[in-house]
Amino acid sequence: VQLQASGGGLVQAGGSLRLSCSASTRTFSRYNMAWFLQAPGKEREFVSGIGRIGGKFYSDSVKGRFTISRDNAKNTVYLQMNSLKPEDTAVYYCAAADLPDRDYSFSRDSSSYYYWGQGTLVTVSS
Repeated sequence: VQLQASGGGLVQAGGSLRLSCSASTRTFSRYNMAWFLQAPGKEREFVSGIGRIGGKFYSDSVKGRFTISRDNAKNTVYLQMNSLKPEDTAVYYCAAADLPDRDYSFSRDSSSYYYWGQGTLVTVSS
């Protein structure tokens, strides 16, 4: 599976961006999808995810500001980011995890994701 992330850019604090991640697979609906960020000098950390049956998960730092969604017909997951803060500045990566049939669990651990996109840079100026 190849993942292609897009939508990053430079925005002022309080602004919005929408990230997109398209997947090259005919079985996109089988995958848990997630977004992680990595700031300079820091570890990669979970931002948001959406399970194969639609459950949505957020880190405490973005809850109420970011919204994740998926369009299985377009093999795409989106991250709508509102009320952006300078501390949101990072490279954002989308990731995918294929699960066995009837496994509807969700993980926030990056080691659970087998496929990664190339990353898209989000810069929020103060």
